[in-house]
Amino acid sequence: MVLNYIWIAFFVIAFIIGLIKLVFLGDTEIFQQMVEGVFNSSKSSVMDIALPLIGNMAFWLGILNIAEKAGAINFLSRIVGPFFQKLFPEVPKNHPATGQMLMNFSANMLGLDNAATPLGLKAMGSLQELNKDKETASNAQIMFLVLHTSGLQLLPVTIIAQRAILGSADPADVLLPCIIATYVATVAGIIAVSIKQKINLLNRVIVLWLGGLTAFIAGFVFYVTTYLSKEEITTLSKVSSNFLLFLIPVIIILGGLRKKIDVFDAFIEGAKGGFETSVKIIPYLVAMLVAISVFRTCGALDYINDGVRWVVTQFNADTRFVDALPVAYMKPLSGSGSKAMMIDTMKTFGTDSFAGRLASTFNGSADTTFYIVALYFGSVGIKRSRYAIPAGLFADLAGVITAILVCYLFFA
Repeated sequence: MVLNYIWIAFFVIAFIIGLIKLVFLGDTEIFQQMVEGVFNSSKSSVMDIALPLIGNMAFWLGILNIAEKAGAINFLSRIVGPFFQKLFPEVPKNHPATGQMLMNFSANMLGLDNAATPLGLKAMGSLQELNKDKETASNAQIMFLVLHTSGLQLLPVTIIAQRAILGSADPADVLLPCIIATYVATVAGIIAVSIKQKINLLNRVIVLWLGGLTAFIAGFVFYVTTYLSKEEITTLSKVSSNFLLFLIPVIIILGGLRKKIDVFDAFIEGAKGGFETSVKIIPYLVAMLVAISVFRTCGALDYINDGVRWVVTQFNADTRFVDALPVAYMKPLSGSGSKAMMIDTMKTFGTDSFAGRLASTFNGSADTTFYIVALYFGSVGIKRSRYAIPAGLFADLAGVITAILVCYLFFA
């Protein structure tokens, strides 16, 4: 229902702004630009997202099917079962969805975007099997989606690579701010959903797991910032991500051989679902990306930014962070859009400027909430998302605020 209102609002706001520009500002090309945006985004929804996703979906669902038959999913479920049982009380003990969610979170943490999406869609499908009301998001699905949209990531590979391409003297200097911001966003998402679902976060198991994860992230940050040079951090991000992306299927295949299963047949069996899932999400992608396109093209984001800048100046506060805010506005809407905004900010103000670094941190502090809601819920036919979007946006906001504070601490 929330997604429905937002979708309508994007079109109505875009039309009103377009009409004002045409009548009062004499902008005769505004509606042409929005129409072109409609056609371009409709085409890119299918050609640039859905069709390429078919191959990724087929491959990773095939690999995941091998992992399930080899017992890897059950093994992961037993490891994280006590923790996930508290966060996802509706999911039965040792259910395959637990291992699938863990694999999705692990892929996200390591920056393995190509693997994370198919694994996440598979996990959402398993959660849908447990959902009694097939058109309404369950508590477990909302918790999973909000944790996914918080975008917890240890190695922001694409951000570091893009900064290097644009000539940054120190492409990896945003690594620590990105980790801190995305971790705060994740914790904020857990708190928001737990309060709504009345989950006791002071439970000993949850405290120990979150404390352990916090210690691990703190240790990782301490190690890379203390013992590695900037060049070594960049190399670590690039090499480790690609190494792990290739290592995961190799380990799963070898595990399948050890269990004496027909690895190739298991892969084919799982891969067959890739095409069906990718086709199913096309209408949801087209609907959301077209709405985002017209909202962006009409100039709504620029007006929001101008308003924020005016408010900040009234308090005589530093306004440098405002230059990077378009990335924060776009991130919940579109991953490609936020990346384009990040690149534009770095080109305009300088890759190593405060705005350039903050834009990079914004891009690594959360994930694309609206896109993920449309993609994941659309793949299983969920029509009522309940409070998934507000909770996801709350996590995004926590990440944005943290990103601003951390960047002022490190780069101001």
